[in-house]
Amino acid sequence: MQSEITIYIIKYGYLAVFILVFLQEIGFPNPVPNEFILMFTGYLCFTGTLNFIIVIITAVSADVIGSQILYGLFYFAGNYMLKRKPRWVPIKLINKLKHKIETKGNRAIYIGRITPFLRGYTAVIVGLLQIKQKVFLPIVLISAIIYNGMYLLIGYITGPYWKTFAYRMGGVMFIIFIILLMILFVFIIKYMLNNKSERLG
Repeated sequence: MQSEITIYIIKYGYLAVFILVFLQEIGFPNPVPNEFILMFTGYLCFTGTLNFIIVIITAVSADVIGSQILYGLFYFAGNYMLKRKPRWVPIKLINKLKHKIETKGNRAIYIGRITPFLRGYTAVIVGLLQIKQKVFLPIVLISAIIYNGMYLLIGYITGPYWKTFAYRMGGVMFIIFIILLMILFVFIIKYMLNNKSERLG
């Protein structure tokens, strides 16, 4: 993780966590993905610099508020965009996710919201598809708790070994390690959702 970001988080604490998570949720590209930010923040909780409960409330609040703003913008502009089909709108991706949502229901939205790099697109596409707030908001809240809580917990649990992972392994190896954790996390959640739907079915 870039030293400037770590210094910013250490200096401004909860405010920094809120701003960084919020900016990424509304589509503003951060120099460091939220997963890295959350894990480092979890490490700061381990060291006692920040409080874990306050951090998770902060991160979840930023996640929910940011995603709702993005969803709202595209919900109200949805009909216009789908009719006009501007070049920057990923029509193929929208159609693909629309098919998944129609066939798999809310489970597809959950999976999209806990999948790195697809989270923002999911809020955009749900808005474009005119899915109602009463359906999307509970999914956003639950997925935000799971997603942010999991990465914060990983950072907290790996606290004693953080310097080994982040500094001794080297930047590339650390990134690979985080990506593997992301993939494992997504597969675990998908497995749990599939088992739940099979039991209900």
